[in-house]
Amino acid sequence: MDENWVDPDDAPEWTEEHFRFARKTVGGQVVRETEGTWTRPGRPPSQNPKKQVTLRLDPEVVEGFRATGKGWQSRINAELRKALGI
Repeated sequence: MDENWVDPDDAPEWTEEHFRFARKTVGGQVVRETEGTWTRPGRPPSQNPKKQVTLRLDPEVVEGFRATGKGWQSRINAELRKALGI
């Protein structure tokens, strides 16, 4: 038996302080107490969000930009802005 193993039945009783600092989790994810929704890390909302569109491009254009690596879609956006002079 592992010498660091502790029998869960030997755990001390919870105090009021334990309950006060406890966090509810479901499947290892912390659930917000007030809203009952999943907490999600991430970026704050953008001041100037991008607009999602569907655009058909020539295969060579897509392959060429993809070949430039990560961020290729942002580079397409930059090139379009440059073409429009903005």
